[in-house]
Amino acid sequence: MKILLTHSPEALANYYGERALSALRSSGDVVLNKKSHSLEGEELIAAAADCELIVSYRQSPGPAAVFERLPKLRAFLRCAIDIRNIDVPAASKAGVLVTQASAGFVTSVTELVVGFLVDLSRGVSRSALLYRENKIPTATMGKELKGSTIGIIGYGAIGKEVARVTEALGMRVLINDPYVSNVKTVPLEKLLAESDFVVPLAVATAETENLIGKEALSKMKKGAYLINVSRGNLVDEAAVEAALDSGRLAGFAMDVGRAPDQMPTPRLAARRDVIATPHTAGLTLPAIEHQSMETAAQAAEIVKGRAPKGAVNAEHWKRKP
Repeated sequence: MKILLTHSPEALANYYGERALSALRSSGDVVLNKKSHSLEGEELIAAAADCELIVSYRQSPGPAAVFERLPKLRAFLRCAIDIRNIDVPAASKAGVLVTQASAGFVTSVTELVVGFLVDLSRGVSRSALLYRENKIPTATMGKELKGSTIGIIGYGAIGKEVARVTEALGMRVLINDPYVSNVKTVPLEKLLAESDFVVPLAVATAETENLIGKEALSKMKKGAYLINVSRGNLVDEAAVEAALDSGRLAGFAMDVGRAPDQMPTPRLAARRDVIATPHTAGLTLPAIEHQSMETAAQAAEIVKGRAPKGAVNAEHWKRKP
């Protein structure tokens, strides 16, 4: 069985790794992408012409044409949770199996949230940057996390871990999630009004587009901080800029934004009251290996004609080995 891995060489090193590649090769002949970018569109279709499996990086969409024009294709495996750019109905119509990986980055993302909390409240990056410019930063009063209030919007796996860790730090934790019933939640308005730090961790959907926009920001406590490590779609960046300008927001930390591949938008990231990292919240070896090794395990199951854990349309899978 031929398996196409769409990762560019850089993405392969950072987001797949040799151990997972070796495991994947035990299921078939792996075709590597030699280009400097991840495969998509006509390049993807051409590269996968003789392949039965595609293991895709997040920047390799799976539009209808992929499933319609690749008659040998049996399965499209996404090495990530996010499958929004895969046309699952088209894959199902063609009888192609689609899989996704489970969350392996809960610890990694949670640790970055804690880092952002400390940095925002103590001005770590701000002082470091001034020192590098041979300037002496003004000593300003910091804010202790203990006794502060964090508002977590979305109580999924990451939300639960952020709540657990910050509560252990002595923070008061407020949770808003209309879809959970096993934990005490508060209305969004109360969370925004009382939180010193607001962390939106909701799933990116049409419903949560610009969840943190002009209206939500106007309800936040003056001088509060915003942290986004989820998806750029959740935040209206123009509204955030205005809130920073007015002093409504004291600072913003972002690992994601509305630049390509969910990267922070350079204009916003360049501000002195913003801390930005290049979509690396989940970029640790344990986190990456969790998902890449999972796709290798999925491939092994597919070769045996079995729908693996993570299959999203198993009932429509017709092109079995």
